Amino acid sequence: MEKVLVLDFGGQYDLLIARRVRENGVFAEVLSYDRITPAEIKAAGYKGIIFTGGPNSVYGESAPRCGREVLELDIPVLGICYGHQLIAFLEGGSIKPAGNASEYGKTTVFAQKCRLFEGIPEKSVCWMSHTDYVAELPEGFAVTAFTEACPCAAMADEARGIYGVQFHPEVTHTEYGKAVLRNFLFGVCGCTGDWRMDDFIEKTVEKYKKELAGKRILCALSGGVDSSVAAVLMHRAVGDRLTCVFVDHGLLRKNEGDSVERVFRGLFDMRLIRVNAEERFLKKLAGVKEPEEKRKIIGEEFIRVFEEQGKVLGRFDYLVQGTIYPDVVESGKGDASTIKSHHNVGGLPSVMDFDGIVEPLRELFKDEVRAVGLKLGIPRELVMRQPFPGPGLAVRIIGDVTKEKADTLREADAIFREELEAAGVGASQYFAVLTDTKSVGVMGDARTYGYTVALRAVTTDDFMTADWARIPYDVLAKASGRITNEVKTVNRVVYDITSKPPATVEWE
Repeated sequence: MEKVLVLDFGGQYDLLIARRVRENGVFAEVLSYDRITPAEIKAAGYKGIIFTGGPNSVYGESAPRCGREVLELDIPVLGICYGHQLIAFLEGGSIKPAGNASEYGKTTVFAQKCRLFEGIPEKSVCWMSHTDYVAELPEGFAVTAFTEACPCAAMADEARGIYGVQFHPEVTHTEYGKAVLRNFLFGVCGCTGDWRMDDFIEKTVEKYKKELAGKRILCALSGGVDSSVAAVLMHRAVGDRLTCVFVDHGLLRKNEGDSVERVFRGLFDMRLIRVNAEERFLKKLAGVKEPEEKRKIIGEEFIRVFEEQGKVLGRFDYLVQGTIYPDVVESGKGDASTIKSHHNVGGLPSVMDFDGIVEPLRELFKDEVRAVGLKLGIPRELVMRQPFPGPGLAVRIIGDVTKEKADTLREADAIFREELEAAGVGASQYFAVLTDTKSVGVMGDARTYGYTVALRAVTTDDFMTADWARIPYDVLAKASGRITNEVKTVNRVVYDITSKPPATVEWE
């Protein structure tokens, strides 16, 4: 299988770069620059290497830098933003602060002929975000693109297959960004695009058939898309040696628990144990307002439930979780900062009663997980349903969590989703949030003091960046009217019009 290494230098778009590579049928791995040696890179057989962006200046004392040896492996290299500057720095070029010439956002770029820009117009729009620039090129490199403010918006040493671009080809704002990446993968690296989801399923099943032969496996089934797909994938690999424990923590969406149980028991005939633990989780969460603490509590309580079930059912060797690639990055990876802890990777207790954890989806993005689920035969309505955090409604309830609040949010969220689906609104994700704000209202000539519900809907193709969805006013009005009329403790509804970044998709 062909693969490309995305060498991470702390940039926010490292996974987006990998996702763009995979869209072309080439498998991409993201590794921190300090977690792999040049010898290991060579031995792994990568067809190409991409240096990511990053927030540092390459000339800073603590700047993340790999050795120049990486550029001498006879493997094509593409540097993006910081990665572009790093190539120039390692090769003896000069990097300087851009000062007033710093560029942010959409910028007109002028490209010159080279393999990287094959078939791309001379003038197009790119996305810039930099405070430094390549002031002097290294020996053997030539400028291949420029902007009004940046004399070296791209450079190339065509003989060695080493390229750098100051702009971000991975983001949708760069007009021909996908073409730039395709040219690198196929025109420079010589890839053929041989990676497919069918191959992933087959290889993953074979891998765990061998590695987990004779082992008893317990699956942490939260009811979300990721854990559901992980469960079916592992069931194909180990069969009846897999037992799924579905923890209904009382923080699921309306009717979701019954739906999950029906699919896994009826359609797949899997060994499923449903644990109704609402009271237990709510007791643990009582009075807790800080979102990270909520996540840690729920993560640990999940594991404790599984441990207890394991003791009742006999010892299990491994625990399966539905961790996916964005979970890992957003929980802190390499030099990247922690955005939020995911219960899959950030909330595990230090002492566990298992030999290890199996995460079969750890290298996949959400849309790839959905594709795997459909190929495994999971009903479309389950696979394509709205993403839902493992901690459930606990992180969509701002402030402390109570049964009353959970029930309130469950109803409001169901109404919002019903209205958007009935109207055919094409948002990527949509849900309701119960804020910790109460306000005065008037209902039936009487004064009320009720909760404010926030509605959130975004459009995205990768969930690494997202824009708020432009929902028609009449749809919002209908959803708001139903919520305030049907959910008695809510008297105000607001709509979130913040993109990611600066916000995240979820509120907590």
